Amino acid sequence: MESPDRERPGHEHSADGHSADGVRLQKLMAAAGVASRRVSENLISAGRVEVNGVVVTELGRRVRESDLVSVDGVAIQLDTSRRYLMLNKPVGIVSSLRDDRGRPDLARFVSQYDERLFNVGRLDAQTSGLLILTNDGELAHVLAHPSFGVMKTYIAKTEGHITPQTVAKLTRGVDLEDGPIAADRARIVGKAGARETMIEITLHSGRNRIVRRMLEAVGHPVIDLVRRQFGPLHLGTLAAGELRDLTKVELGQLLTISREAASGPETGEGTDRER
Repeated sequence: MESPDRERPGHEHSADGHSADGVRLQKLMAAAGVASRRVSENLISAGRVEVNGVVVTELGRRVRESDLVSVDGVAIQLDTSRRYLMLNKPVGIVSSLRDDRGRPDLARFVSQYDERLFNVGRLDAQTSGLLILTNDGELAHVLAHPSFGVMKTYIAKTEGHITPQTVAKLTRGVDLEDGPIAADRARIVGKAGARETMIEITLHSGRNRIVRRMLEAVGHPVIDLVRRQFGPLHLGTLAAGELRDLTKVELGQLLTISREAASGPETGEGTDRER
């Protein structure tokens, strides 16, 4: 993953922490699509904008793309070279931009983009659902590493009727060959047939194929698995194989998570290699 791009070489800050060069804050906010320049000026004057954690009301304030800017406590991305996409990965596609074994991969979905994109975590070929693609290495690291506690929610169709006792067991923890694991949340969402159950499982673990292995361990092998949510992002009505840019609100939520996580230690399991 890329290292945090907080202080770019060739730029200096003055003694009070202001950028000695750069672009006026309202102009950069407008260029980033936050709001028009006039509305951006109003936001600044109202004290709703922070730069590097400090409220700014000065319209002449100059900033750089690498400065950390937020509006009403929600982070915004000033660097317009960054791209953030949501894909509903279909079944049968491996989570790689270039598969060495020649299997269908993610390249078919991103050929129109000039940026060097990569996927955040993985979904196995037989699992569909929400996959984030970006060229922001720092954000990708925070989202994929389970030590930062970013939750993922899955809907699984399983064999057999799952009982409330089994749901409780999933949240208490089950023993797997690589150690015990517990879902953060689990609930039955319906019956899929005479002998099938739909169950929703939320967890932050990064272990390989963990949802499938947990359900198999309690006697309910997975028939179909979809990731519906990744942190604050919801798959919604995005059809299988469709790709879209994140909205400003969605991106702000992810950037806020990333910036808050940057000040905390990393502990726990390895990176997300779902499922």
